[in-house]
Amino acid sequence: MSFALSRRGFIGSAAALSAAPAVVRAAKADAGAPVPVNPLVKNRADAQIFRHEDGYYYMTGSVPEYDRLVLRRSKTIAGLATAKEAVLWRHEANGPRSGFLWAPELQQIDGVWYMYFAAGPSGGGDDVFRIRTYAVVCDGADPMTGKWRVLGELQTPWDSFNLDSTIFVHKGVRYMAWAQREPGIDTNSNLYIAPMKTPLTFSAQPARLTVPTLDWEVRGYKVAEAPAILHRNGRLFMTYSASATDARYCLGLLSADENADLMDPKSWTKSKQPVFVTNAQTSVYGPGHNSFTVDEQGRDILVYHGRDYEAIKGDPLFNPDRHTRVQRLYYTADGTPDFGVPVGNGPLPERFVSAANPAALLAHDGARLVGGNPSLAQTQFRQTKGRAGKDSVMLSPILMPDHYLVAGKDGTVTLQPDSKSADFSLRSQFVRLEEKGQGLLRFAAVAAPGKAIGMVDGRVVLVGSRDSGAYWRAD
Repeated sequence: MSFALSRRGFIGSAAALSAAPAVVRAAKADAGAPVPVNPLVKNRADAQIFRHEDGYYYMTGSVPEYDRLVLRRSKTIAGLATAKEAVLWRHEANGPRSGFLWAPELQQIDGVWYMYFAAGPSGGGDDVFRIRTYAVVCDGADPMTGKWRVLGELQTPWDSFNLDSTIFVHKGVRYMAWAQREPGIDTNSNLYIAPMKTPLTFSAQPARLTVPTLDWEVRGYKVAEAPAILHRNGRLFMTYSASATDARYCLGLLSADENADLMDPKSWTKSKQPVFVTNAQTSVYGPGHNSFTVDEQGRDILVYHGRDYEAIKGDPLFNPDRHTRVQRLYYTADGTPDFGVPVGNGPLPERFVSAANPAALLAHDGARLVGGNPSLAQTQFRQTKGRAGKDSVMLSPILMPDHYLVAGKDGTVTLQPDSKSADFSLRSQFVRLEEKGQGLLRFAAVAAPGKAIGMVDGRVVLVGSRDSGAYWRAD
């Protein structure tokens, strides 16, 4: 959440469907968690979601009024969308914590719940951006119902603008990473790390990990903020947000070997390009300030905020439409996170791997369907409710949300825009059939009984519904 931006106050034809051939009722998939739908929670920026050992997902974030600290929880990620939200603490009537509250993060340390946040004084003018980091502490075991009080201010080497603290434990050492303006460096904020002695003090001098200097880090403002840590594949990855908080906001990535000295800035390598940026095709603008969690199956999930339109009236910091979003996080062959693109609004997309050829995925190159493994975004398809009864579905690529897979009369499968015609409303309908206990699925074509979407010699075509090429594995 960059404060650099402000230095002043502030459907188909019913006849066609009735004529559609009868479809086989889809076998029920194994009971599982509901599919999250983006945006997951509207008007919540700087989102943190994590799965606690009690089995709940906890979520906090900045509210548009910037006047309170909030928390919600659910047994599923999708359930966070409608979960009751508790107000833990409100800004004070006067003093250093009487103005805006930003970027909260919930942590449990030695069995005690803390919430870190940034705050400034009220009163208007530049003084409201005299931002410092504070913590409140809970008096009970349940953070939703316990009473919260101010613990104090984070003690950093400089009395200067700082925010976006995150805490992680590595090899038995608890660290904090955060963003701060360092006197003598002409930037809005840099990233720092230090081992912790207490919840508000360090046991060693902080190390400066990165200063925004690359062109994508300094668009509008020179910003490196909102660090988040992911430990995977023998490395620690630290994402961070850069540039102004409009459509230019994006994610960068630092990485270090898991056995390296994390306090040595030379241990960390910065990505030369941003790893997650605005995507007009999926209509997500300014993705940033992320966190990481896992889904109900233990798969990595990226959490972030983003707007679904580009043009903003007034100061982007006070635009309320930064919504909390989630999506699957994938990895390249060398174990580096592959963020892909913001997947856009709607149910989370899936990837479909040919059971007959695990190296081939259902993919597209523009409006042409292909069987291969191009960029991550080209292999992500969203399944939505169909028009031929409750069992029918439609499949659409995230990069072309107005196009759908269509079964051709000649046995082809193509991507076509929704013409709203009776023929389209018939041929774009499929039934997802799950093979219980085998992890296999098929998409039977409503318009071609006995046929399903399949892959033959790298081509996506209709095949016999029981042919080996008709079977897929999701993700």
